[in-house]
Amino acid sequence: MAAANDVQTKKEIYAPYNILPLDSAGASQSIMQLEEVKASVAALWNTRGLSWPASFEQQRQKAGELDLLDWLRAMFGFQRDNVRNQREHLILLLANIHTRLIPKPEPLNKLDDRAVDALMNKLFKNYKTWCKYLGRKHSLRLPQGQQDVQQRKILYMGLYLLIWGEAANVRFMPECLCYIFHNMAYELHGLLAGNVSIVTGENIKPSYGGDDEAFLRKVITPIYRVIERETKTSKNGKAPHSAWCNYDDLNEYFWSSDCFSLGWPMSDGGEFFKLTKDSAKGKQAPHKKRGSMGKSFFVESRSFWHNFRSFDRLWTFYILALQAMIIIAWSDVSILDIFRKDVLYDLSSIFITAAFLRFLQSMLDLILNFPVYLRWKFTDVLRNILKIIVGLAWSIALPICYLHQNNSFSFGKIKDMLSFLDKIKGVPPLYLMTVAVYLLPNLLAVALFLFPMLRRWIENSDWLIVRFFLWWSQPRIYVGRGMHESQFALIKYTIFWVLLLCSKFAFSYFIQIKPLVKPTKDIMRIRHVTYAWHEFFPDAKYNYGAVLSLWVPVILVYFMDPQIWYAIYSTIYGGFIGAFDRLGEIRTLSMLRSRFQSLPGAFNTFLVPSDKKRKRGFFLSKHFNEGSKSKRSEAAKFAQLWNEIICSFREEDLISDRK
Repeated sequence: MAAANDVQTKKEIYAPYNILPLDSAGASQSIMQLEEVKASVAALWNTRGLSWPASFEQQRQKAGELDLLDWLRAMFGFQRDNVRNQREHLILLLANIHTRLIPKPEPLNKLDDRAVDALMNKLFKNYKTWCKYLGRKHSLRLPQGQQDVQQRKILYMGLYLLIWGEAANVRFMPECLCYIFHNMAYELHGLLAGNVSIVTGENIKPSYGGDDEAFLRKVITPIYRVIERETKTSKNGKAPHSAWCNYDDLNEYFWSSDCFSLGWPMSDGGEFFKLTKDSAKGKQAPHKKRGSMGKSFFVESRSFWHNFRSFDRLWTFYILALQAMIIIAWSDVSILDIFRKDVLYDLSSIFITAAFLRFLQSMLDLILNFPVYLRWKFTDVLRNILKIIVGLAWSIALPICYLHQNNSFSFGKIKDMLSFLDKIKGVPPLYLMTVAVYLLPNLLAVALFLFPMLRRWIENSDWLIVRFFLWWSQPRIYVGRGMHESQFALIKYTIFWVLLLCSKFAFSYFIQIKPLVKPTKDIMRIRHVTYAWHEFFPDAKYNYGAVLSLWVPVILVYFMDPQIWYAIYSTIYGGFIGAFDRLGEIRTLSMLRSRFQSLPGAFNTFLVPSDKKRKRGFFLSKHFNEGSKSKRSEAAKFAQLWNEIICSFREEDLISDRK
């Protein structure tokens, strides 16, 4: 009880703080004497030109103890403790950037505009991208007078940090925070510019008022109720994924310009809040409405077919490669003779298989993602339907053109236009042209794969012509755009998989597939076989049952052995990486003791700042200067650090005092 009274007594004298004692009693602390901290504090206390509510902490107003974040609290109703936390947060962020500026600002105790701009770019990078994605102009509007620009920027940053600090679990919905900030920043600009409302004819005021904790009660709480209700609907994760929305699903609502239909202040009858409102009244929302909120791009539908849909390109590649190897082995030609006309004509049948697999993929997209169509736009649904139609058309057109011979039936003018292809005898010219048209999108995909910087620019572009061409290939979503590896990483990745697949296909062709061709032909030439179970093989002519039993185990191994090859190559590659990174070089305590003398040299080389530029290069081994007489001062620096490490280990009971 005495301790509690002591704390209460000190609370009336000292203000609580985390790192920075911003009250008058803490001005003598060493951290408050740093020039960069003084500069940030002075900028935050610049309240020139701001009009305060008459009833807001009049005593502190007269004493000049209020800063920009206090003004935001008075206008928008943030919590007092949130303002305290974000005040320290903002000061430390500004001071950290201010002290790292090159060249150093002069004078150092005045906040440099470069520090403010750098922090502003970091904080509002996602917000500006979000506005650009939705085709909206951002609300970061600056005054024309140069004197008030820095103050306005700090107000915007303070507003965003206060929203973020009070958002609680809504922080997991960053685009929702962007929507809130977008509207509140617009109101902030109206307050500072003295704009007049068209509706009321009075000066613009915050929609939710400046009452104590107004932001928490009127903005965050309604959104949190939506999250809470969806959490209860999930039944601790036991409910189907399509029956409830998680944070990501709710956040997807703000990836579309439809989110602005909520208005500001947010309408209780909006689509985002409608389910919660109906639940509060005891109504049961219809299933269609449940599926329409949040689930915009992905709905998990657990099925065995997801193994094929999720890795469709891998399965397609394996199936086409298997078909090509069987054709080559069946033709009894060497690898160098695959460009013969008859073999090339047979190999071209893989495009028919590819078209059929593409059609199957489109059907799986329609079936497995069916619930999400209730939320998709008409253009997105149209794209999936058109993909099915196009896939079906290619699945019909390619076999017809493949089987068509020049003298079978006439195509009239089309055949005359393709007469130049008659020089390639052995392959129908119309089929060649059809395959060329079919491969055009694949050639474009290969070009984008080889040049990831071009693909990154295309996906991040908001030009209408670029969006039109991307409309067919993928849905336009906010996150994940332009996330591709560098060119060098792509080259390493490609080389790894090319070597792996070459080894796998060489093994499959020469060890698995080619040795089975001759026995298969011999089995199919056998006639008049009397089966014990003739019911299963009535009128069997080519012994397909025996052939099937011969090939099924080989095909199963063919699809599974890439895991073995991956384990082999990843082990080899990991061994090289470990050798060059010198992993496991120190394996015993005696080796550790012998290397301990080089620790001061490594510490001074990599952690102690120096004016000399360290040479960069590739070395299989690294040598550091040991603690010689000329390096006693450097060794002393390391000794101080090492003593702190040992003391920390002892405080955390990682080692005992006897060690």
